Amino acid sequence: MKRENPEIIELSKCHIIRGKLERNEGEKNMPGIIDEDKKSVRVRNRRVHMANERTFLAWIRTSIGIMAFGFVVEKFALFIKQISYVLGKSGLPGTPVPPPSFGYSSIFGIFLVGLGALMGVLAFIRYKKVERQIDEDTYQPSLILDLLLIISVLAVGIFLVIYLIHST
Repeated sequence: MKRENPEIIELSKCHIIRGKLERNEGEKNMPGIIDEDKKSVRVRNRRVHMANERTFLAWIRTSIGIMAFGFVVEKFALFIKQISYVLGKSGLPGTPVPPPSFGYSSIFGIFLVGLGALMGVLAFIRYKKVERQIDEDTYQPSLILDLLLIISVLAVGIFLVIYLIHST
């Protein structure tokens, strides 16, 4: 008994080769098969849209994390100022009065909160832009949000190194 090639299955006047629909020449109207092909394109686009949405949510989580870190940095600076004020007022023997702080961490915390908010807005703009490009099948990758994140992480790292060197 002769076996047929499993990669090519003949369906009434068309071939499906490795998952791709190829019509025989001369066959223009095949509504059942064409509808199936359009459905698979819609399913494929749905998956791409869901991937775009997952990417958007990841950027939102990142921006929330940056804003939370900025909030903690700012509130910790306030806590340190209050503790230094209490220790200076208490007059405990042997407790040195801490030097006045320049408030860099408060400014840095506020900057991080603003940066996180800006990243959230940019993530939404990117999400809508990519959604439109997926629908039009004209996707072009954009590096704006990626560059903003890299620059912000680099700035945070440089600021923390300078702050730690200055405080010792």
